[in-house]
Amino acid sequence: MEKFVLPKDLHLFGNRVHTFPMGIKESFDALIEMLPEGLERPYYGVSWMEGEDVIYYTMAAEKFQRESKKYNCEMGLTIEKGEYLAATVYDWMSKTDSIKDVFDALMKDPRVAMGAPCVEWYKSDEEMVCMIKSK
Repeated sequence: MEKFVLPKDLHLFGNRVHTFPMGIKESFDALIEMLPEGLERPYYGVSWMEGEDVIYYTMAAEKFQRESKKYNCEMGLTIEKGEYLAATVYDWMSKTDSIKDVFDALMKDPRVAMGAPCVEWYKSDEEMVCMIKSK
């Protein structure tokens, strides 16, 4: 586990995966295809619990304010600047079934801010960072 500092607020937009955990890849593919830059911007998976349900969104970093409206996306979301507990997963595409275990370990750390969303930052096809805001 490592500490990661997000230096400024991160403004994201995207769509909910209503069939979570099924449909994540298809949702990301649709988001990437919809945007003119395709893979030329950062992408994120953002999730949190509502009762017994996991709410999961595939999201892209905003290039300009209210970009979500231009593309008719369901949700605009701000990930707050600050310190996060993080774990980097290499070769993540072959480990998608174990990502929940990475977040389970992060959530057990007493430094985690309860109720903060789980953020997956897809840095590349090889590297993904799992992070949760610290207290």
